[in-house]
Amino acid sequence: MPRAILEEARLHPAIREAVARLNADTVQQVQDATARHAVVVVGMALNPFVRQARKALDAAGVAHHDIDIGGYTSQWRRRNALKMWTGWPTFPMVFVRGVLVGGAQDLQALIASGELKRLLG
Repeated sequence: MPRAILEEARLHPAIREAVARLNADTVQQVQDATARHAVVVVGMALNPFVRQARKALDAAGVAHHDIDIGGYTSQWRRRNALKMWTGWPTFPMVFVRGVLVGGAQDLQALIASGELKRLLG
């Protein structure tokens, strides 16, 4: 089932460009990283789940590229742009070969099942 996204036609023409540009550089940063690296972990400072995901990848011997965007009290608008782009509500956001696979628990399940190794080929 596709997730609901407001159609561009339902945005007033006067705000379409502002909506399209809102923190587009942050989304582009993540898109570029996922194009260059097999595994990308997008997180924020001091978040224990982000650390958990990175430690799980380290323990599994999987190289990863890390992007941190602010902390609990800073840069929340940039992180919100990523949430709106992906539809994923929390951090970390873990990408494998450009595909969002979820957060720390989802990653741990992929590692435990062996699927992460299969995805990485």
